[in-house]
Amino acid sequence: MTATLLISKELPQLSYQSSRDRFDSSWQDPLSTLLGLGRAAGADFLEFFLERVNYISCLAEEDAITSISPRLSTGAGIRIFKGKADCYVSTNDLSFQGLKTALEKGLSILGLTLPSPNAYIPEINLELLRDYAVTKDKEVWLPQCSSIEEMGHTLLQANGKMAKTANHIQSRRAMYFRDWQEVLVAASDGTFARDIRLTQSVGYSLFCADGDHRASIGKRFGDTSDPGFLRQWDYETAAEGVAESAGKMLYADFVESGNYPIIMANEFGGVIFHEACGHLLETTQIEHKTTPFMEKKGEKIAHENLTAWDEGRSDNAFGTIDMDDEGMPTQRTLLIENGILKNFIADRTGSMRTGHPRTGSGRRQSYAYAAASRMRNTYIAPGNYSIDDLFASVDKGIYCKQMGGGSVGATGEFNFSVSEAYLIENGKVTKPLKGATLIGTAKDIMNEISMCSQDLGLAPGFCGSVSGSIYVTVGQPHLKVDKITVGGR
Repeated sequence: MTATLLISKELPQLSYQSSRDRFDSSWQDPLSTLLGLGRAAGADFLEFFLERVNYISCLAEEDAITSISPRLSTGAGIRIFKGKADCYVSTNDLSFQGLKTALEKGLSILGLTLPSPNAYIPEINLELLRDYAVTKDKEVWLPQCSSIEEMGHTLLQANGKMAKTANHIQSRRAMYFRDWQEVLVAASDGTFARDIRLTQSVGYSLFCADGDHRASIGKRFGDTSDPGFLRQWDYETAAEGVAESAGKMLYADFVESGNYPIIMANEFGGVIFHEACGHLLETTQIEHKTTPFMEKKGEKIAHENLTAWDEGRSDNAFGTIDMDDEGMPTQRTLLIENGILKNFIADRTGSMRTGHPRTGSGRRQSYAYAAASRMRNTYIAPGNYSIDDLFASVDKGIYCKQMGGGSVGATGEFNFSVSEAYLIENGKVTKPLKGATLIGTAKDIMNEISMCSQDLGLAPGFCGSVSGSIYVTVGQPHLKVDKITVGGR
């Protein structure tokens, strides 16, 4: 163990035997020493984030595997606070000297220097390693995942099924990736925690054309924590669903622009809430004063029939984590209850600068990024209506069955394309429509969501923000928006 009264000049003589092939309790002594060194230099708070990644993706185009892309990486990020100022440095040198050099560089950015040779280095008493990888038996995940040969075989079989199912095919693709990540967090408040994450995704992308008619449909499935995920993928049923949607959209009429009531399908329909509202509830937005909800906690910001959550606990969901990237255990966070704003999504920095409590939401793409307040599994909760109730309430409107891409402004202005839509007439779904774009602002649409059904569905997604691209879940039941601007022809 590190001596309690370590002197600065003794640092060059220290020798640590940390495990090189895994993050375990052998990292306690060197990280404790480095954290103490940073505190002795005058830092108020320090955090080390160590990461090891084993990633692979596989792409099948038509009847051939066209890409296999593996990636291995190891590195560490160091965040240092002095007052309300902070800095972040990263390195892929995990030796004691490499981490010390990175620490020294970070300290210098804040105008801090290493203590004199005769200065005492305070010991940072880290907690007993909180190891989710061991307690939840995650060590076996990586060797149990599909082999490269199995990945290729499954995707070729899937693409073959698509060829037999769809018509007027111009291109068909099946894609899969597996992302295995081991992380270790040590901080000067005593945090010392380790986890292993396993995230996988598989799906289709189909483009069909017949003369001037075009249709492009995709479908993605995602999972955490299940090494057998790819083996269990029902690619035949998935191919039938994608082919059916493409067939209906190929000859669909273009939607007429106007203001309509709409019914939005469950699962990926939740992307609008995620983008147009969820981001505005992250404390990074409060710090930058770019959210209209900044001073609205405890006030009504949505229709009284709307309740929304952000959490990291749903089984196998794409944004599920046992701890965040600051070592805090995950939790359920009630964002909106019956239209009333209850909580914001906060990481350590956001909590320090805004006063809102941490929610286990400090997330990052990799060790190259500092953690920030980010969503996990974010969804609108089920309501008290049936799907039939929703459709029966619409005389003329649009059913948005599948959402496409879109963009969102800094303060919540959004536009989203609808990749599969249908006309609603007298409560019934009639003809297919294409070319629809939903246009609005977060604070307006939140008050227009008046009815939610009981069929909550979740869907995998990718979210980009200040701390890079991360895995998230979006979701909702079927819901009714009383009025929204729909762009079309």
